[in-house]
This record gives sequence, C-alpha cells and structure tokens, in this order.
Amino acid sequence: MDNTIRVSCENNTATWQVEMGTTLSDLASRLGEQPHPFLAAMVNNRIKELSYRIYTPVTVRFIDATSYAGIRVLQRTAWFILQQAVGECFPDKKLYIRHSMGQSGFYCEVERIESFGEAEISTLQEAIERIIRADEPIHRRRMLTEEVRRLYEERGFDDKIELLESCPRLYSNLHTMGNEIGYFYGALAPSAGYLNHFCLRPYYKGFFIGLPLRTNPESASCDALQEKMADVFREHQSWVGMMGVPTVGAINNRIRTGQGGAMIKVAEAFHERKFAEIADAIYEANRTHGTRMVLISGPSSSGKTTSSKRLSIQLGVLGLKPVMLSLDDYFVDRDKTPRDEQGDYDFEALEAIDLELFNDHLKRLMQGEEVEIPRYDFITGRRCWHEEPLRLDERSILIIEGIHGLNPRLTPAIPNHQKFRIYISCFTSVAMDNLTRISTTDNRMLRRLIRDYRTRGADALSTLRRFPSVRRGEEKHIFPYQEEADVMLNSSLFYEISVLKPFAEKILGEVPDTVPEYDEARRMLKFLLNFVPCPADEIPPTSILREFIGGSSFSY
Repeated sequence: MDNTIRVSCENNTATWQVEMGTTLSDLASRLGEQPHPFLAAMVNNRIKELSYRIYTPVTVRFIDATSYAGIRVLQRTAWFILQQAVGECFPDKKLYIRHSMGQSGFYCEVERIESFGEAEISTLQEAIERIIRADEPIHRRRMLTEEVRRLYEERGFDDKIELLESCPRLYSNLHTMGNEIGYFYGALAPSAGYLNHFCLRPYYKGFFIGLPLRTNPESASCDALQEKMADVFREHQSWVGMMGVPTVGAINNRIRTGQGGAMIKVAEAFHERKFAEIADAIYEANRTHGTRMVLISGPSSSGKTTSSKRLSIQLGVLGLKPVMLSLDDYFVDRDKTPRDEQGDYDFEALEAIDLELFNDHLKRLMQGEEVEIPRYDFITGRRCWHEEPLRLDERSILIIEGIHGLNPRLTPAIPNHQKFRIYISCFTSVAMDNLTRISTTDNRMLRRLIRDYRTRGADALSTLRRFPSVRRGEEKHIFPYQEEADVMLNSSLFYEISVLKPFAEKILGEVPDTVPEYDEARRMLKFLLNFVPCPADEIPPTSILREFIGGSSFSY
C-alpha cells in the first residue's frame, strides 16, 4: 500500500511526494535557508503550526514575520516567553499585557510591583535571553476542558477560567513550554528561539517590550513615546476594571445573567461624557484663539463620522453652529485613484483626495462664500453633488472628518491656532485574558466588514482582500501623525464585539476555503466563538455602533 501523499508548495511552486505523517517543519527544511525563518504555514488556506503532520494531499504556503499572520505568531510566542520569564523572576505575581504601543510594542505590568527600575528590567531581560538560548520547544495539546480548567486553577489563572466557563466546550487547547502552560488563541512558533530580537525599558508603572517589526523583522520596535495614546488606554482600562468587565469572560457573564442592557447604557453614557468634554475644549479654543476648524482623523472604521455628528450636537448646546465636511466626499473618481505597491487602489493615500478642490472650498468657506459640496458614491466610484450648498457665519465652526485630518499637507494654508485636532480610534480596552489583548485592528475590521456589506455592496472576501492594503496605508499615512492631536478619543464600546458577533459570523461564513483570505475569515470566526452574543435592541440610535450595524438616527 502506497503511504505517500502529494503536497503542492506555493513558495516555490514545487510538488512533492511525501510520507503520510510528515511534519510541516520537515517540509519547510526542503526550501533551504530563508531570509527570515518560517513561523507557521497555511495548509489549504488554514494556518497550522510547524509541528502539524500531513496525512492527506494539501497545498502549503509557509509564512514568516513579514506577513500579518506571521507577525501575530511571533507576538504570541513572545507573550508566552514573557509569561515564563516573569514567573521565574517574580514568583507568585501575575503578568498583565495591557495594550499595544508603537508599531510592534506592548505595555506590561506585574502584579504588586508599582515601579519597574533598571534592576528589574535587567533581571527580566536576562531571563528572557536565557529562555531564548535554551530554545525550549512549544507544544499545543488538545485536552478535555475539565482537565485544562484544573491546570489553570493550579496556576491561579482565574481570567482564563472565567472565559472557559462563560463559553462552555468539551475540548480546549493548551500550549506548553517546559513547565509553563497557557493559551494564546492562535498559532505559536515551534520554540522560544524564534524570537531573535526584543527590547525592554521601564515605562510608567511597568515596562515596555518592543518586538520585531513586520516591515523589518531583523530589528525590534523600541519607540515607546506615545504618551497621549497611552493615557487613553490607561483611562479606559482603569474604567472597565472599575466596572468589573476587564476581560471577555466577565462581559460574557454579565450578558448571560441578563445585564447586557445595563452594560450598554453605562458604556454609552461614558461616551457621551467624553463628547461633552471635547466640545468644552473646542468652545474654549474658539473663544480664546479664534479656532474655526475641527479636524477629526483616525484609521478605517473608527467611527469618525458618527463621532463628528455627536460632537456637533454638543457644540450646538454651547451655542456654536457646526458645519460638517467629509474628506471621503473629496475622493477623486476611482479610475484616477493612485495604486499601492501591489497594484491595488490606495484609498489611504493623500493623493486619493482632490486636494486642489478641497483647499479651494476651504478658502472660499472661510471667506464666507457659499460653496457647492461634492458627494462620493462608493458603489459607482464617482463624484456627484449635494443639493444644499454650505456657508459659514460668525458662529460657525467647520468640522472635517477623514483619515488625513492630522496631516499638515491637507490644510497648509490654515494657521495652526485656527485648528483643533482630534484623533479617534477604536482602542479596545477589554482583553481576552491577562496576557492576550484584543487587537484594535481586529475590532475595526469587524466593524468594516459589517458596514461595507450593508452599505457599500462589498462581501467579506473583498473586504478581507482589501484590508492589508488599508493597514499599509494607515501605517504610512495616519499613524505617524496621531500624537499631533490635541485630543484623542477612544471610540470602542466594551460591549460591542458581543453585539457585532452575529452580524459578522454570517458574513465571514460566506468566504470559501479556496482563497487565501479563508484563513483570516476562519481566524475571526474562531475569535468570535469566545463571545456570548448580546442583543442590539437597547443600543441608542446615536451610538457609534449604529454607524456599522444600522439603525442610526443620523444620515450618512
């Protein structure tokens, strides 16, 4: 009986006949030395760890840290190494990975340590380097959930236990490295030695760990100076902690016990208070500095449009007359849109905006002229025109929202004292557990999938296929300017993924397994399995979330 199977490798377009049970690691060795080590592989468009054994004919594509999927594998591996190092250096103390910082860094704290000095950093760095040198293998085991729970209980992993119990299942996965256990909701590298670069430094109450960059895996991101963003994360994490919902397990338990409506009300009230505070700051800038323009920026699906409308209401309460302008309406026609390195339309490029027309309209509006404003049709990809022209008077304040709002090249002729700059993003403050944060990018992608499916005629496949280009554009055109904002606003709602779940599952389930984007759809579906769905009935019509799921009282 023939015990060989056919494997097609996309990396070199080769076809191999291999023995059944061959590991992906053995297959990867056939490709020889690589610029960056392979971390995992896509097997029939599904990510698998390199220890995975092949028993049927498959198509394989090996990935490294230059891909988005690969850099996530490396980050999860780093978190596991960090968990072990903290356990060795600070026994009986819990590690908390609080939030992202910079391009590929994370802010962390250790329980009952109020300040990390150079001595603590040195001790921790030596432990991490020792673990990496030992190159301890990392294994994934599938076990009865009851047994996994017992192991978590022995280690005091109450956060992981809460999530296990809130989403019951017969079997669960467990990662092991030496005597350390944990789970990180995705593939890990084969061993600790795959983390070649990192940096540590004291920061705030804890420390910053910088990890390799996707765009340059041979160096670690060591830039932690994002004070405004860090302040927003700290405020929201402190708040969700006080509300008793710092993790997904806690939110699930609230929903299961009928408290979903109460969570929605509290979260929406918190948002409303923030809009009022920002409106007060704009009013004061208008009164003292003559500020006439509010520029609202942020990455895709941050809720910029609804935020600008809610801010307008608060400014109206203070006696100002907000006039809205969307940068999206100044897109050039689709056939004139610049393309990125992959040949895709680069809607995130500043050149995708008709800058000449936009600045001409700004100049005329500031002079008190009446201006006919364009409106961009996302389905046809062409410009049409609003029926009602715009005009400013002495109490008017112009609110401009769009991803390039903080780029000085957008409004070069407007003096800085006349601008108030706001950066909005979905800074997800709830974590899966103490060691696994929820990516703000994943949160935004869920929003965009649902909105574009509902309003822009885009299915999940087209949105997933487009999203890497969106992310590259954000890294290039948006994130470099975020710390220039006068104010940052967190548009995330701690309950929202529980509401988005049923909307997103239907859309993601339509992605076929024959395309590379299938793995991303499957990853998001597995991620959503950890959430108990929350009905949307009690979400108010002015909520940011209504921009994405529908039912808003605002016109878009």
